[in-house]
Amino acid sequence: MMRSAFLGGTLAAVDSVPGAAAAEATQSLPMNFLTGYGDRAFPVVNLTWGVLAISVIVVIVITALLLGALFRRRPGGWAHDPARLPVSREGNGLPWISIGVGISTVVLFGTVVWTMTTLSAVMEPDEDTALTIEVDAHQWWWEVRYLGDSPDEIFTTANEIHIPVGRPVRVRLVGGDVIHSFWVPALSGKTDVIPGRTNRTWIEASEPGVYRGQCAEYCGLQHAKMGLFVIASPEDEFEAWREAQLAPASDDIAEDAARGREDFMRNCSACHTVRGTPAGGAVGPDLTHVASRRTIAAGTLENTPANLTAWIEDAQTFKPGNRMPTLDLEGQTLMDIVAYLETLE
Repeated sequence: MMRSAFLGGTLAAVDSVPGAAAAEATQSLPMNFLTGYGDRAFPVVNLTWGVLAISVIVVIVITALLLGALFRRRPGGWAHDPARLPVSREGNGLPWISIGVGISTVVLFGTVVWTMTTLSAVMEPDEDTALTIEVDAHQWWWEVRYLGDSPDEIFTTANEIHIPVGRPVRVRLVGGDVIHSFWVPALSGKTDVIPGRTNRTWIEASEPGVYRGQCAEYCGLQHAKMGLFVIASPEDEFEAWREAQLAPASDDIAEDAARGREDFMRNCSACHTVRGTPAGGAVGPDLTHVASRRTIAAGTLENTPANLTAWIEDAQTFKPGNRMPTLDLEGQTLMDIVAYLETLE
């Protein structure tokens, strides 16, 4: 099953993950903060709808009172009677003011209590977290590092966060260039990523699915094309994915891919890492398993051989100002590099 989503102005097809129908319907919207999935999002969404309902009621009441005052008919003839003052006080309006202030105070106080209770509820997860990941924000992509108890359990990917369904996941946010903001609206609120500081948040998905995220703090020219995806899978599928990500790049590749590997080492290894090879650059994303990702360039393009070729040939066409240089590669060399990258699953 395929469904489409607008990714920073580009229409891309994303494989859907089996799950509840409600989750799939909501995730078809690129950025939806009116429906939540998981204990991190449920209280915030409920508060959002509650405050929205209160605001609508306030607007309706004020509008009704204003219209009632405007269309209230006064006794006729007074405007032509010079013996009457044009302004007079009839009755005492203080009870109306007291009632209005009292109701407003109770509603506002209740909203404050509800807000503080919600903040307390989403501050920390109620159970032990399944894992901890570290997200480093760059202009304009996301570096995702899965932490572990030993070095052989640590690996790095980019622009996609895989998590097990129904388990909270701690997220450490670090940044090295400018201020960014981590936001996956269906799973969590916004948390800033500030250079020189580590902020913490957590996410949880109650349903399998693909959840769209976005940098929510203006961070430069390509801020709008700094997207990410959270892919929530059942525990066994997540563990299988993690085991695959821990593995180095395969050596069992075809002849054209082998030529492409040599070309990649000459042209790309200073900026990119491919574990299990001499490539150890840290400027761009880790490409050890790039072929397994849904998109390239932080959600800008669907990950297909054609888009990958076009991106390598001239990345500035799709994302002006990014740090990917324009490489002067001959046609066969470019085709071989793409053939090699397609083997990195």
